[in-house]
Amino acid sequence: MAKKVSSPEALKKLRDKVRSEFELRDGPKEIQITIHMGTCGIAAGARDVFAQLSTELFDAHVNNVTLRQSGCIGLCDREPMMTMVDRDGVRFMYGNLNKKKLHDIVQSHIIGGVPANQYFITT
Repeated sequence: MAKKVSSPEALKKLRDKVRSEFELRDGPKEIQITIHMGTCGIAAGARDVFAQLSTELFDAHVNNVTLRQSGCIGLCDREPMMTMVDRDGVRFMYGNLNKKKLHDIVQSHIIGGVPANQYFITT
């Protein structure tokens, strides 16, 4: 159930968050992130990952990222996963994502510019 808006400040914060979520899909920007949401990804929690990543980016005031979704890329056992293309066009694949990993990736890679190697998918 949705939380009630109890003040003008709360309404403004909600408005800003919704605007930010729309801007995340408006691209392209410096960093492109795709959350893989095929049937296997959704079953593994990709929708929650997408929502959590959106919240993490909003809370960190990150505005140089385009966030998108796509279907399965054939690595079902690594779901939920995301592909990130950084400013230099380098592609990174992160897998078996959860809230802690997303937080670490946002702080380390997206904000700090240092890839979170421990969460990479290697094939």
